[in-house]
Amino acid sequence: MKEITVTELAALTGATVIDVREPDEYAAVRVPGVINIPLGQLTEAELPDEPLYVICASGGRSARATDYLASRDLDATNVAGGTNGWVQAGLPTESGPSA
Repeated sequence: MKEITVTELAALTGATVIDVREPDEYAAVRVPGVINIPLGQLTEAELPDEPLYVICASGGRSARATDYLASRDLDATNVAGGTNGWVQAGLPTESGPSA
């Protein structure tokens, strides 16, 4: 499984980031610009055929999601440390319901 750190993710521009946490977790705090698709809904989601970066709270759910996406021949990379690692690194965040 491919994996990057939160600081490596922060250095990317225009990356498509899928947040597989539940909506209440997503609303509390998130990486700016992520798309919320809870893990339980991922099998039904239409995803772009481009590199995807998958994040959750700490890396467990996103690792499972990354494995699933890779099994569908999608270019998916897990974000190690997740949103908690992003916050701990002092990187910018958003909160509230999605726009």
